[in-house]
Amino acid sequence: MHCISILLCFLSLPLKVDKFLYHLRLSDENLIDVSERFRREMDKGLGRDSNPTAAVKMLPTFVRSTPDGTEKGDFLALDLGGTNFRVLLVKVSDNGKQKVEMENQIYAISEDLLLYVNTPLFRRNVVSLLRKAIIKRGDFDIDIVSVINDTVGTMMTCGYDDHHCEIGLIVGTGTNACYMEEMRHLELVEGDEGRMCVNMEWGAFGDDGALDDLRTDFDQDIDAGSLNPGKQLFEKMISGMYMGELVRLILVKMAKEDLVFQGHTTPDLVTNGQLQTSFVSAIENDKLEGLVSAEKMLRGLGLDPSVEDCVATRRVCQVVSTRAAHLCAATLAAVLRQIRDNKAAERLRTTIGVDGSVYKNHPQFARRLHKMVRRLVPDCDVRFLRSEDGSGKGAAMVTAVAFRLAIQHAGRQRILDALRLSQEQLLDVKRRMGEEMNRGLAKESHDQATVKMLPTFVRSMPDGTESGEFLALDLGGTNFRVLLVRVRRGKRRSVEMHNKIYAIPQEAMQGTGEELFDHIVHCIADFLEYMGMKGASLPLGFTFSFPCHQSKLDQGILLKWTKGFKATGCEGEDVVTLLKDAIYRREEFDLDVVAVVNDTVGTMMTCGYEDPLCEVGLIVGTGTNVCYMEEMQNMELVDGSEGKMCVNMEWGAFGDHGELDDFSTDFDKAVDEHSANPGKQTYEKMISGMYLGEIVRNVLLEFTTKGLLFRGKLSERLKTRGIFETKFLSQIESDRLALRQVRSILQHLGLTSSTCDDSILVKEVCSVVACRAAQLCGAGLAAVVDKIRQNRNLPELKITVGVDGTLYKLHPHFSNFMHETVRDLAPQCKVTFIQSEDGSGKGAALITAVACRIRDAGQC
Repeated sequence: MHCISILLCFLSLPLKVDKFLYHLRLSDENLIDVSERFRREMDKGLGRDSNPTAAVKMLPTFVRSTPDGTEKGDFLALDLGGTNFRVLLVKVSDNGKQKVEMENQIYAISEDLLLYVNTPLFRRNVVSLLRKAIIKRGDFDIDIVSVINDTVGTMMTCGYDDHHCEIGLIVGTGTNACYMEEMRHLELVEGDEGRMCVNMEWGAFGDDGALDDLRTDFDQDIDAGSLNPGKQLFEKMISGMYMGELVRLILVKMAKEDLVFQGHTTPDLVTNGQLQTSFVSAIENDKLEGLVSAEKMLRGLGLDPSVEDCVATRRVCQVVSTRAAHLCAATLAAVLRQIRDNKAAERLRTTIGVDGSVYKNHPQFARRLHKMVRRLVPDCDVRFLRSEDGSGKGAAMVTAVAFRLAIQHAGRQRILDALRLSQEQLLDVKRRMGEEMNRGLAKESHDQATVKMLPTFVRSMPDGTESGEFLALDLGGTNFRVLLVRVRRGKRRSVEMHNKIYAIPQEAMQGTGEELFDHIVHCIADFLEYMGMKGASLPLGFTFSFPCHQSKLDQGILLKWTKGFKATGCEGEDVVTLLKDAIYRREEFDLDVVAVVNDTVGTMMTCGYEDPLCEVGLIVGTGTNVCYMEEMQNMELVDGSEGKMCVNMEWGAFGDHGELDDFSTDFDKAVDEHSANPGKQTYEKMISGMYLGEIVRNVLLEFTTKGLLFRGKLSERLKTRGIFETKFLSQIESDRLALRQVRSILQHLGLTSSTCDDSILVKEVCSVVACRAAQLCGAGLAAVVDKIRQNRNLPELKITVGVDGTLYKLHPHFSNFMHETVRDLAPQCKVTFIQSEDGSGKGAALITAVACRIRDAGQC
C-alpha cells in the first residue's frame, strides 16, 4: 500500500510542482538563444576595443599548444587553491608508451598566513614573488615555466590522454571553461598565427544583464545573499556553491504557498547554507533511494515530511540541476561552434576535458549535459573525458609541453640558421657575382667563367618610333605559341597582340630535328590562315628559351637541349637555319627571321617599351636568369667598342665552380644530387621555382626525422621527391590563408596527421627558404646594377628592372624581400621594378621591330 501511495505521488505531485517551477524550465529555443548570446559575448571578450566592457573576459593564457604525446621529463607542480598547498613530482615518460607517475605531499597553510596583509597579492606577479622567495632561501633553484588555473590544467591533463582535447570544463564549487582559440581572433595578444588557450571566465556571463530575462526571483535572492552581489551571475545558476541554496529557497517559497510541508517552515529551513549541493546529488539517486535521502535531509532540517513532500523535493532538485546542466550545455555549444567555424569543418570531432564535483558526483548532471550538447550541436562529435588531478598533473603537463616546445624550437632554429644569411654574407655573394661577371666578359677567362655573359646582339632599346606587323614564335616548353604583334607609333602608340597556343607532341620533342621544326612551321601556317593572312611574308622574332651561342642577332647555335627536348640533329646547329629550312620545305610562305632571343631579353624589351629607364631584364620563375645593357668596350667577345649591347648572363650557373659552397646546405646538396643535372645551375637551384619546394621538403624531412615535426612520424608521401611543389610555398605564405587552409594543403599532400602547430612550422620553413632565395637573387641583382653605375662613373644610378616569372609574380613576399636586399646592398642605385607582360612573345616582336627600325631607318 505504501508503494502505491508513492507511485500516486510521482504521478500527481510533479504537475503541481512543475507549474510552480515553470520559469526554471528552459526550452530548446531558450537554450539556442542563450548559446547565441554567449557567442556574442565571446566575440566581445576577444576584441581589443570591446574587451574592457565584456562580461566574459576571454583571458589569454599563453598556453600555445596541447600535449602531443612526445613529452618526457621530471617536473614539479605546485597547487595553491585553498587552505592546503600541494607539491607534486610528476614523471612523464615516453618509452614507446605514454606514462605519467605522480608523487605529492600536502602542506597546510595556517589561517594567520592566509590573512597576513603586509604583502597583499592583488595585482602582484606571483611568479616574481615565488622566484624571490626561492632566491632568498638559496639552497635550490627551480625554473618556473608556467602559471595556470585549474581549468587549463584540466584541458592539458585530458589532452595528454586524448590529442583531440581542446576544451577544458570545470563544474564544481564554481564553473569555468577554456579552449584553444585561433590567434588571429585574439586581439589582446600580438601575432596572428597558431592558437592559444583562452581562459573564458564564463561564470561572469550575464553580469551585464544579458541573462536578466531568464533569471528568476530565486536567482535574484541567491545573488542578493551572496558575498559578491551582481557578480558571477551565470556561475550562481550552475555551480555547486549555489545549487543546494537554490533548492532551499524554492522549498521555503513553496512552503509559504502551502505546496509542501503543510505550509510549515523551520528555523533551519529558512537559514542560509543549510542545504548543501551534496544533498541534491543524493536525492537524485535511484527513485526509492533518492526519496529516502530526501526524507533524511528534510528531517535534518527539523521537518516532518510526507511522501508527497519527499517527491516534491526530489522534483525541485531535478529541475534545478537540469537547468544547470542545460545552461552549461548552451554555452559549451557556443564554444564548439566557434572551434568548428575556426576550422571551417562540416563536422567537428573534439574532446572536452571535465572536472568538478557537480559533474563527477551528481548522478544525472553529466548525462543531461551530454545529451543537450548533442541536441544543440548535432554537427559536432563530442567526447567528454574526466580529468584526473587537473590542478596538479595539469600544471605539470603545461610545463612539459612548454619544455618540449622550447627544446624543439631550439633544434629547429639550429637547422634553419644554416638557411639564414647575414648582410655580410649577402655582400660577399654580391662581390663574387661581380667577379664572375668580369670573368665572363673577358676573352681570356670566359671559358672558365660560370657566368657566361653571352652577347645577344641586341644593340638598342625601343624608342617609341617602332611600327609595323611582326610575327613572334615562343618555344620554351611543351607548348608553343605563334603571335601576330601590331606596333603603332605616335599619338596612337600601342602594341596589339593576337596569339594561338599549340602543343608540342612527345614524338616531335624526342624525334628528329626535321620533325620538330616541320611541326613548328605547320603551326605557323595554321596561325596565318586563322588570322586570314595565308601566304603573308612578315619579319619574325624567335624566342628560343634554350642555351644558345650567338654571333649575330639572327643566329643561335643550340648548345644543348633542356626541359625534356631530345630532337636529334639540332645541338650544334643554328636554330634559325633549321627554321628557314622547314619553311622552305613547306613551300607555302616566306618569313624574314630577324632575331632569335631568349625570354629574359624579351622581358627587358617589353618593359623598356613602357619605361625608357629599363635596361635590365630578370626572370624568376621555374628557372632564373638576367640580362642587361653592357658597355661594348667591356665585351671582349665581340668586335667594336662603341655603344651598348644586351648581355644574356645565364647566371643560373653561378656557383658551379664552388663559388657558393660555403653558403650551400645539406638540403641544397640533396636537391642537386637528385636533379637531372648534378653539379650544374647551382645558383638557380637555390633560387628558382623548380627547386624551392624540394628544398622545403628536405628540411621537413630533417625536422621529422629529429622528432621536431609531425610528432616524429615520417610519412611515405613526405619521402617522395617532387611532392612539395613550389606553388604550395606561395599558397602557404599567403597572408590571406588561415592555418586551417595550410593544414588542408598538408593533408592534400598525404600528411593527414598534421596539427595546427605543424602548420605554423611548415609555414616558417617555407618563409625561410623563400626569403633566402629572394635575398640571393637580390644580391646578384645588386651586383648587376652596381656594375652599370660603375660603368658610367655615376655617384647615383636611376634604373628600372623589368621582371617576369611565376615566383616573383605569385609568391606573396618574394618581391619585397628581393627589393629590400637590392636597396641594402646597392644603396647608390635607385631601382624601380616593373612587371613584364608577355616578355617572350611581345618582347620578341619588339626586338624585331627595333632591329627593323635600325636596319631600315624606321621602315621594314
